[in-house]
Amino acid sequence: MVVYGGRPVLRSVTLHVAAGDVVAILGANGSGKSTLIRAVLGLLPPRQGEVRLFGTPLRRFRDWRRVGYVPQRLDASGGVPATVHEVVASGRLARRGFLRPNRQADRDAVAAALADVGLTDRAGDAVGTLSGGQQQRVLIARALAGAPDLLILDEPTAGVDAASQESFAVTLRRFVGRGGTVLLVAHELGPLAPLIGRAVVVHHGEIVHDGAVPEPAGHHADPDHEHVHPHAPYDLPGLWGTP
Repeated sequence: MVVYGGRPVLRSVTLHVAAGDVVAILGANGSGKSTLIRAVLGLLPPRQGEVRLFGTPLRRFRDWRRVGYVPQRLDASGGVPATVHEVVASGRLARRGFLRPNRQADRDAVAAALADVGLTDRAGDAVGTLSGGQQQRVLIARALAGAPDLLILDEPTAGVDAASQESFAVTLRRFVGRGGTVLLVAHELGPLAPLIGRAVVVHHGEIVHDGAVPEPAGHHADPDHEHVHPHAPYDLPGLWGTP
């Protein structure tokens, strides 16, 4: 159970993500899906139950270089007049340490991450001069630069134009191809849909579906194959990028 603002937001939630999985957490606004991500990261410790990362209880987990996190539409500059390159390079700190100088491997990782999100030509620009969608791509590049084993993304393509979404899908496919594990919150899947191996639907703070990606809104499923939960909000407005 996770409590936020004095009220239970998640109740009786059990979720296991194995190495190499690509799992999407789906649900309407306010369903608790972003809270679930924050609980996994230890930002909202559970009132009851336990979170484990790579088999280690969260309270004892220290190897954060294995985890890359992309928050939901935060200002990538953080109020600091940093360049795109500087923000992306900060993603290497957990791996190389704060006191060690940049190595060639660090520089190569930053360059590759910038290329992955199509921002190589903006590396020297101040992040504050970028659009919201471009800033989101900077945050994605920062996470990728750290070469994590697990990538956790909270609505990574929200507010990002269609071309950037397609580019990000290609980037994510390469990450998964290298054996990476992905846990992402999404309201609409768009170009990411073919990558998703498993969908978890959160409704009123509970998991009501854990399995195949639900059918798009308006799709008439085979009547011989009923949904796991008769009232699960699988056909969420906007979930599939349709009006």
